[in-house]
Amino acid sequence: MKVKWSNSDRQMSEAFITCVFLALSGGFQDAYTYFVRDGVFSNAQTGNVVLMSQSFFTGDWGRGLRYLFPLLAFIAGVFVAEKVQGRFKYAKKIHWRQGILIGEILILLVVSFIPESLNTVATALVSFSCAMQVQAFRKVNGYSYASTMCIGNIRSGTAALSAYHREHKSEQLKQGLYYIGIIFFFAIGAGIGGNLSMRFGIPAIRISAGLLLVSLLLMFIEKE
Repeated sequence: MKVKWSNSDRQMSEAFITCVFLALSGGFQDAYTYFVRDGVFSNAQTGNVVLMSQSFFTGDWGRGLRYLFPLLAFIAGVFVAEKVQGRFKYAKKIHWRQGILIGEILILLVVSFIPESLNTVATALVSFSCAMQVQAFRKVNGYSYASTMCIGNIRSGTAALSAYHREHKSEQLKQGLYYIGIIFFFAIGAGIGGNLSMRFGIPAIRISAGLLLVSLLLMFIEKE
């Protein structure tokens, strides 16, 4: 291997080792906002929609808005990431995915200084960051996946293993194991994130930023 500071990161952005640290960070962020920032999910927007709707239907508008803002921020994050890809797809000094990661790291560092009185702002920023990540990093070794949530990975992994059980093709087994690995590391990140967030509080999100930094550095490695 060699280190190359260029926009040629296609292989490493999809490499399993890079995706491992993205999944660890994704799980960490979801646990952090849930345990430290008023029980709001940063990634699991389905959960936010359920809690938001329940709050609105019971007339608790303030609580409902607490879940609405992260949802809107997630939508905005996907929109911005797509625009960044379109604008900087052929940039030569740094790949657009690396730019997304740098932006994520900076956002999470900002969140680590936001007080509890502004939890709504903090959760919205983390959701925005997660959305950019899930939009920018959508493949692991050629297979579509999500680094910040599990439902799609569970479906794809189970389907691949079912196909392997029926057809016995090694590629199907390989695909299923990739998904199992991503789900496993997401769960590890969530477990670590939950425990460290409850222990260290608001600054704990800096650990998630550190995990993203590892992914960023790995993307500078170009395989021979």
